[in-house]
Amino acid sequence: MLPLLAFVGRPNVGKSTLFNRVIGRRLAIVEDVPGVTRDRQYAEADHDGRRFRAVDTGGFTPDSEAQLVRAVREQAEAAIREADAIVLVVDAEEGLSGADQELARILRKGGKPVLLAANKVDSDRREKNLDLGELHALGFDVFPVSAEHGRGVSDLLDAAVTHLPEPPEGSEEEQGQKGPVRLAVVGRPNVGKSTLLNRLIGEERFVASAMPGTTRDAVDEQIEHRGRTYLLTDTAGLRKKRHIVDKVEVFSAQRALRAIERADVVVVLTDATDLGVEQDARIAAQAEERGRAVILAVNKWDLVQDKEGQAERLRKEAARHLQHVGYAPLLFVSAKEGTRVQKILDLAAELHDQASTRLKTPELNDWVQRMQDEHPAPLSRGYPVRFSYAYQVGTQPITVAIQCNRPEAVDAGYRRYLTSGLRERFELRVPVRLVFRQKTRRTPRGTKGQRA
Repeated sequence: MLPLLAFVGRPNVGKSTLFNRVIGRRLAIVEDVPGVTRDRQYAEADHDGRRFRAVDTGGFTPDSEAQLVRAVREQAEAAIREADAIVLVVDAEEGLSGADQELARILRKGGKPVLLAANKVDSDRREKNLDLGELHALGFDVFPVSAEHGRGVSDLLDAAVTHLPEPPEGSEEEQGQKGPVRLAVVGRPNVGKSTLLNRLIGEERFVASAMPGTTRDAVDEQIEHRGRTYLLTDTAGLRKKRHIVDKVEVFSAQRALRAIERADVVVVLTDATDLGVEQDARIAAQAEERGRAVILAVNKWDLVQDKEGQAERLRKEAARHLQHVGYAPLLFVSAKEGTRVQKILDLAAELHDQASTRLKTPELNDWVQRMQDEHPAPLSRGYPVRFSYAYQVGTQPITVAIQCNRPEAVDAGYRRYLTSGLRERFELRVPVRLVFRQKTRRTPRGTKGQRA
């Protein structure tokens, strides 16, 4: 495991901007609104050949009675406990607040190396005009920086890495031959995404609140299960576009879609007590369009009285409204009680491996010949459409190329017929793509050599 450097501080002092600067990409949402970063975010970083993990904590506001702020403060304290070194970020322009001083007091008690990043010092002139004496009085090494422009960040990291232990040899790739399963949990607001992730990892890692929209960022967490590594992502709830009103929520929805693109498997989570079939169908379609394996999970199953009857009704609803992912596994779970949540991980590994599989070319050729023998493709301008060869050209999603004398003549209905037959023949529960390619030996009669 790589050493961990934690970035902590009260809301809106620039932790997320500094975190993004250190890791070299925009991962945490940055917006001039206190408390935008609510969950811990982890990412790997490199500074002059020294690799480490960085964690961006939620905004730290001591002695607040608000439920959400208290939960985020607890996460900051948890990040402090697990870090090898800590960067306390303060706003140099505003000076020390009571929250900064309280946090500094907690950090001193923790006994971990602490560096103080005096943020928003954009130039040498500004640094000379600022009185940083009260910052030095806290007893930590002070580094004037501008997270937005990068000024002073290299000096901060030079000092930070001296406090990080060397990673053990061979620790980077000792996860086994099979790669990690990237699992994103998506759904409408307040269907229980964070509660489900917390149940899977066994701690209050994600903010879970009855208030819709408490998850703003797409947040990652790594766990082990049955010898496999999983990278779990909790995403912001996806609403209908007309319901998205503030700019941060727009950013969050975009991040959720990017999390889907990065994932191998997407859990589309819905609420057994408040079905949103139309919205859930759109979310599932976004995952399928991007070629991601899908698990349909119905949460809050503990609140359902007539479980057998409700399960049958939901299966019918899924068959009617989720036809495009009708192949996807359907699970009834309770994140609150833990019912069948581990099954999600087992299924995710199975689907990940299936989407990565290579189908044997002789078996594909046997399949395509059987399909056209049982139900030939419609004629094209009076001429038959024939398939001569099939072979796999890609994974995640499984992509099969079929050589054909008239690829442009294969209509949508026949493509669905072949896709359904491919799933049935190879027992696939993941997205597949068919590509029809022109047979190259000669131009078929009745065409002008068009290609698919």
